[in-house]
Amino acid sequence: MDYVKVVYSVIILLIGLFIFITSMIQKGDERKRFIYSKAQSYAFIVVFGMLLLEVAQNIFLTIQGNSNQGIGISPIAFLSVVSIIYVFTFLIYRKKYGD
Repeated sequence: MDYVKVVYSVIILLIGLFIFITSMIQKGDERKRFIYSKAQSYAFIVVFGMLLLEVAQNIFLTIQGNSNQGIGISPIAFLSVVSIIYVFTFLIYRKKYGD
């Protein structure tokens, strides 16, 4: 396996874990919790949507008779998209409702 992909995936995983853990540990006012919950809910919607599209693609390919030709979701791309969506929605809501 290419070492660049492994290093990239480890860095993305560590950054994502750091963001999720720090948002859970910090105690603050209700406004901060609202901002975190909105960002997490949009990230969850993206996860749900991507998985729903993958299931629909697999069902379509199975009906067509090409059940083994599905590409699938790349875990690195999946985590990258979810992390980027979380960060952008977090920044938007922090600017809108934050300090």
